[in-house]
Amino acid sequence: MAFFNFDDIQNLEKIYKINLINSCSGFKSANLLGSISEEGISNVAVFSSVTHLGSKPPTLGFILRPTNVPRDTYKNIKDLGVFTINHIHQDIIEDAHHTSAKYPKEVSEFDMTGLEEEFKGNFKAPFVKGAPVQMSMKFIEEVYVPSNDVMLIVSQIQELYIDDALLQEDGLINLSKGNIAAINGLDTYAIPQFNKQLSYQRPKKIS
Repeated sequence: MAFFNFDDIQNLEKIYKINLINSCSGFKSANLLGSISEEGISNVAVFSSVTHLGSKPPTLGFILRPTNVPRDTYKNIKDLGVFTINHIHQDIIEDAHHTSAKYPKEVSEFDMTGLEEEFKGNFKAPFVKGAPVQMSMKFIEEVYVPSNDVMLIVSQIQELYIDDALLQEDGLINLSKGNIAAINGLDTYAIPQFNKQLSYQRPKKIS
């Protein structure tokens, strides 16, 4: 079994270290965040750090790297206070990944890929058309993490759209039925398959 201590990791070649540490935590969610600027220019970007924070109220978070360089998604969210989260599925993986390319702020990634923007109701930010799970989000707060110079962006779900075929009677969204992708590391995608759903566990009787 390969072994790395802290010093080993610190001294690794940069790209090797990035790949190693980005993949050691396991499969991560694969989402496209849709936002729009005050000038009306849509933005869509791939994120692998969206995570559940709580259900009451329904709250999700994601991690942003340092904002000492331009980050259009962050600026749009702070300016308008809203954005969307859209699950990446098998058919759009390559286009979704291309949104990580650094385009000028006046260029929409929707125009540079096969992804289609979709507006619903009065919500200002664009959704990704065809995504089996779509969420409209309201920015709540940001939490700075000084030890790693990153920010946790906290937001609440305002609307939740789910493909009918994915939603089970117990409320579980069966992502496998939508061929929803997961990210391994930075640039590797997988389509996880449903294996087993287990019941709520209670302690065994101790004799």
